[in-house]
Amino acid sequence: MALKITADTRKQSGFTLIEIAIVLVIIGLLLGGVLKGQQLINTARVRALDNNINGITSAWFSFSDRYRAFPGDYAQASTNLPGITNNGDGNGLVGDKAGSDDPIERALVWSDLQAAGYITGSYPDPTKPSTTIANNEYACPITACPDNGFGQGMVITYNSLQQQPGGAGQPPKAHELISGRAIPSDVLAELDRKIDDGTAKAGSMRLGIGGAGWDDAAATKCLSGNNYEMQTPSGNCAAVFRNF
Repeated sequence: MALKITADTRKQSGFTLIEIAIVLVIIGLLLGGVLKGQQLINTARVRALDNNINGITSAWFSFSDRYRAFPGDYAQASTNLPGITNNGDGNGLVGDKAGSDDPIERALVWSDLQAAGYITGSYPDPTKPSTTIANNEYACPITACPDNGFGQGMVITYNSLQQQPGGAGQPPKAHELISGRAIPSDVLAELDRKIDDGTAKAGSMRLGIGGAGWDDAAATKCLSGNNYEMQTPSGNCAAVFRNF
């Protein structure tokens, strides 16, 4: 009796090239959407920080034009500003009173600006020790200083806290705005490209150096040579602005 051998005509199931291509396109679109979303978030954070800096800068110059004095250093504040009981010495240097460091003047900057209607918020009596602000303060509490948008307060002071290229030392003293810590280095890099020269150690916006509430280990993570760290961005950086 002869055996009849028949072939198994059942086809194995699997993805066709078209189906695989469609899946790859979908994955690409999802990844693109995630990256685009992250970029939009980063752009929004840069814009918010830029708005904060611009708002403080505008308030500083508007106050100076109106009262012919800097906020915090204003010698007639208790007479001309509602709710203010303390005055600066009017020597044109915020945080320097009669030739000595004065942490109260730095706190008065914000209460003067608030009382004059240039910023919003409620800043406590700066004669209290808890509201005095150090000359190199990077971590001012947001109960005493305006929030930088990342949970740390901004400070204006007469100092020299900018990074210099090649370890060349600090620039001459000037009025500076310290952004406060907790800002990602890639956000600072993008803002620097937007408003200045894009480098961490040159221009009117630079990476800050050590001071109160700061440490060198944190600063080195924000830098790559003379530039902001972009490959592995640090989330705990700060900048100093010299346009005051």
